[in-house]
Amino acid sequence: MSTLTAAELKRGGVSALTPALDKEGEVIITVHGKARFVVMTAEKYDTLRELELSEAVREARADYNAGRIADNTVTKHLKRITDEI
Repeated sequence: MSTLTAAELKRGGVSALTPALDKEGEVIITVHGKARFVVMTAEKYDTLRELELSEAVREARADYNAGRIADNTVTKHLKRITDEI
């Protein structure tokens, strides 16, 4: 993954990001020598977001299949938490 210093970004603006983004889709921005930010193309972001949402659905299905879903309705949920108080 390419890196760019904050000073280089300040001098070059968005055009400083373009070559690395075109090549790899993401760039690490360093501040005082430490990785601080990651800039990525919207396409790369969309892909990562889709993977994140797919994982959340997979986890929810696994919880449902394992019986870790407590209630089927709002009424049952409210009754359960009221009974616990």
